[in-house]
Amino acid sequence: MRIRTTVAAVTGALALSALVVPAAQAADSPVSGKLAFSSVGATAAAAELDVTLSNMKVNKGKSIVVGATTKVTVPVTYTLTHAADLDTSEDNFASLPFIYRGGTSPETAPYGFGSDDVANCTTVSTTVLNCSAVISISPSRELLPSSQAGTWKTGGIAITSDGDTKVQGDVGTIKVLRAAKLTVNATPEPVKKGKTITVTGKLSRANWDTNTYAGYSTQKVVLQFRKAGTTNYTNVKGITSTSTGALKTTVTAATDGYYRFTFAGTATTAPTAVAGDYVDVQ
Repeated sequence: MRIRTTVAAVTGALALSALVVPAAQAADSPVSGKLAFSSVGATAAAAELDVTLSNMKVNKGKSIVVGATTKVTVPVTYTLTHAADLDTSEDNFASLPFIYRGGTSPETAPYGFGSDDVANCTTVSTTVLNCSAVISISPSRELLPSSQAGTWKTGGIAITSDGDTKVQGDVGTIKVLRAAKLTVNATPEPVKKGKTITVTGKLSRANWDTNTYAGYSTQKVVLQFRKAGTTNYTNVKGITSTSTGALKTTVTAATDGYYRFTFAGTATTAPTAVAGDYVDVQ
């Protein structure tokens, strides 16, 4: 996906549209959503706005975790500082945020997502706006291939009805991670004290290329136990998932309680845990 910004004159009025183009071969530069202005007689040449974006928080600073099929929508807030003489009224000015990955700038980034609508900005002073918006991210081979999980950059655009524009990248970073899943099954149930309990399960993660979950191989997973009547889990042992993501280990039955697996995550995959499986020890 490329992020495209296009400025065009339409029947004597100037219209500016900022689009995310859902095709890997599309060209040009940032952002998402669609902006349209109509200012009759606006013919001045476009210039770069005296605008700065800062304090951008995407998803409140938490990693964006994307599963195999479901679109994820996250909030974005930021501060926009502008020249005192800039008209920031709704019919003249708009801004929106985006996230991007790759390339040397937002304009050359091969992947990006932006707000579908312009940001809602409130006036703090004659030179400062506080802005908020949402960004939606959809898992797909074209828009978000699995290879692009990791750290993304944040940025934004500001636009006037005259076509004056400011595109700013490197405002901050945000992690976009593949969702992970765990299963667990402890047997036999019930079990005699001192006998062996076998705990099995599977670690899988979202594949954005195929929109499915697939086994996550050779990853460290921790088996935990919570005694019946208590609230905290304690670590029992660490194991490694097989080439198919399968998990299997054994423990000695001592007391009633719950067994579960936990996964700490990686640079591309979010952490996860599974609800405990209860075993009655007799």
